[in-house]
Order: sequence, then structure tokens, then C-alpha cells
Amino acid sequence: MAMTPITNMTRRDAVKTAVGAAALVTAAASIVEGAPAIMKARAASNSVQFGMVGTGSRGSYLLKHLKGIDTGQCAAICDISDAALDKAQQTIGGNPKRYKDYRELLADKNVEAVFVTVPLFLHFPVTKDALDAGKHVFCEKSLVFKPEEAHELRALVATKPKQLLQTGLQRRYSAMYQAARQMIEKGTLGEVTYVQAQWNRNPGWKMKKDVGEMGNWRLFRKYSGGLVAELASHQIDVADWMLGMTPESVMGLGSQDFMKDGRDILDNVQLIYKYPKGRRLVWTGIPTSSHWAGVGGQRTEMGEIISGTKGSIHITIGDDTNKPIGMWFREPTPPATVEAAKGKKEATKAGATMVSAAGSKGLPILLDRDLMKGNESFLEKEMKFARQWLYMKGVMVPLEDKNPVDTELESFFDGCRTLKRPKADLEVGLNDSTAVILSNLALDEGRTVLFSEIDKMGKPGAKPAVKPVKKG
Repeated sequence: MAMTPITNMTRRDAVKTAVGAAALVTAAASIVEGAPAIMKARAASNSVQFGMVGTGSRGSYLLKHLKGIDTGQCAAICDISDAALDKAQQTIGGNPKRYKDYRELLADKNVEAVFVTVPLFLHFPVTKDALDAGKHVFCEKSLVFKPEEAHELRALVATKPKQLLQTGLQRRYSAMYQAARQMIEKGTLGEVTYVQAQWNRNPGWKMKKDVGEMGNWRLFRKYSGGLVAELASHQIDVADWMLGMTPESVMGLGSQDFMKDGRDILDNVQLIYKYPKGRRLVWTGIPTSSHWAGVGGQRTEMGEIISGTKGSIHITIGDDTNKPIGMWFREPTPPATVEAAKGKKEATKAGATMVSAAGSKGLPILLDRDLMKGNESFLEKEMKFARQWLYMKGVMVPLEDKNPVDTELESFFDGCRTLKRPKADLEVGLNDSTAVILSNLALDEGRTVLFSEIDKMGKPGAKPAVKPVKKG
């Protein structure tokens, strides 16, 4: 997918109108709508028979998306709860086999691939057993919960060259995020040095009554990695991807300030990651506001700002209703020197000279379908000009055609047949899990934690990775 930032329009600026442009968009969309039934039939005949281990909130969410994907067919579902199994069967339809013990599902020879959507502390045991049973595995993040599991999983996967392991990090499969990465590779943002990310909620997870600790597993450390594992992990992976490197160290501040309902995870967390060459990621997660200032406030809760010497990107994954969206801003040209700026916009405060520069207008990130490649038909070319005109006028913004969740699920089924390396593969998943483990350690011990520490953690004689938090 090639990516070029939007530039000044041609002479068509003067002649395009919103009505005419919108008509072209609608006409062209009708041409590509739908797909031959024969293609669906062929896909269904070679569909991957999968089982879902864990049909709670995340499992049911994936089943909702899996229902519309022809290259996979649900052969079995597993959960300890009858209610969860009933909901899953209603969601996916058909007549999948039902299991209470995941080991029985793994023994089912009709199941080729397994989705692991159980609570985090069970990710590795179920994944390990599934790989040992000869299954392909899609495991939600975080891939592992403890340091020793990271070492063991890496060694295990090395012995399974004909089995696929994919991590559930859907931003890797987003066309918008891929376009952002290509802008970075082309140098559009200059030297990228800083990522700012947040996943702020108001209030976030609430303690459910009458379901016990397991029914609230995300809120207890024996089962969960808290905000870092459930939320920050996605955005740490984005920073690794966009910066093209992994962190050297992490420090942070975390406490339990607002959600005093019996949970023992932290609810107010800020983290700073030091990357090579002076790069940084700053992450925050709070339960008192869902506002995000990126993309003009068009999205809430979570998003990333990726800053370079020539420009910055605002980007967010959105949700099922609000699709991924991205904008980029050219870096305002700063005055050559402070002296050259005297007599212009200058202010002095506390002995420091401050020079202000006008900001740039946010521009849309163009996706593949909007780019001129030179081989377009007349209608395709006019449609692309129409969309770009509408983008520039602020009438519409580029949105992905497909939910990245659907894309990552389709990619998994394709990989089960081709063994093509996933975008979110073992190493991506383990790098992300390592960041989660070490971030929580930094929060608990109140110190800077080096990422090299993971090499000895979880091995004979090593200290525990995470100490219990002191409440109060």
C-alpha cells in the first residue's frame, strides 16, 4: 500500500462542487459493491474449522465479527459458564460443539485453530496446550502474564514451524495505521522522536456485583495486568512500530485514587518509556475524563500523537461505530534565531524568551484507494479527485472500508493455510508482553526498570516480577 500525504489540488479545485463530487463517490461505490456468490462458496468450502476458548466479553465480541467471515467456521466453543456458552452460540449461530473443559476442545480433531480469549493469567497455559495439540493459535494480548512464560513460549514456538501463532493487536492490521507508518518510512514527518498516547476513561471498569473475583478478573492482580495490560499494551505496540524499535527502560507513577471498590489494580497511571536515540513514549490512563484532544476532539478515550521534526500525526483506532481516523500536521517553520524574531511575535516571562509560531492546518491521511497511481480509468480518476476535494473542504474524512478486527481475523485464517508470518507475530506479542510486565514492575517498585532485566527474570533464582501493591 503506497501512501502520499495530500497536497494542493489541481485545476479541478475550481470546478468541483460538493454535489457533483458526492455523486461520483456514490456512483463508483455502486460498481464495487458486492461479490460473486461463487467466491463465497469457494471460501466456505476451504474454511478453517476453529474453536473459541473463552466466550465472555472478548470472545463474544470476536464471534460477532467471525460470523461474517467465510474463511472460518466455528466448530466448537468452550467456557465454564453455561450463560456464556448460550450467548456465544446465539451470536455465532449454527451448531458448534460445546465444552466446559478446554482440553476436551483441544482433543477435538475437527478443530484446526483455536482462539484464546480467556482471562490474561490463563493465556499462556491454554496457548501452550493448544500448540502442543497441533492447533494454530490466535491469542489475545497480552500474550503471556509472567516472565517465565515469555521464555518458555519462545522456545516452544521454535519447535512448531508448521503452526501459526498470532497476537491480537488489531492496530497492526489497520489501513490507517499502516498508512501512518508508510508516511514515516517516506520521511514525511522527518525524524520521529516522540509518541504521546492515552487511554483515559470516565470511569472505566466498574466492579460487578454477585459474580466474585473471576467475574471481575480485570480488577485483580492475580488474574490481570491492570490498565497496562488491558489498555496501554495496544499503544506501546504502536510506539514500537512507529519508532521502529523497542524501549530501553521505563519509569512511572501509579496509584489507586478513585475506584475504591475492592479492586487491587491501579486506576491512575502515567508511564514514560525511554527508547534508543533519545526517543520517548509517554502514556497515561485515568478514570476521570474520556476527552482526547487529537483529531480535533472527534474521538474519545484513546489515541496517539506521533511527532517528528517535520510534522505530527494524530491517529486512533476508533470502535465498531467510529472507524479509524488519522490527520497529520506540518511542523510550523520556526524562526532561524531568537534574534531574527524580535519585533514579531515575542513574549518574555521569568527571564525566558518565548517565540510563537502559527500552527498548521490538519490534513487527512490518504489511504490506498485515494492515491493516484497512473493506471486509473476515467471514472476512478474522477472519483479520487472528488474524494480529495471533499477531504480538503472538510466535507468528509478518509475512513477505512473495513474494521481492523475483521482484517486481523481474515489474516489469521489465511495464515492457517499459507503459514504466512502474521503482522502481529510471536516477537511482536512478546515485546508487548515484556513491556507490560516491566511497566507494572516500575510502578510497583517506584524505580526505573531496564528492559534488559527480562533476560534473567523468571529463571531459576530470579526474584518475582511484580510485588503486591500497598493499599491505602
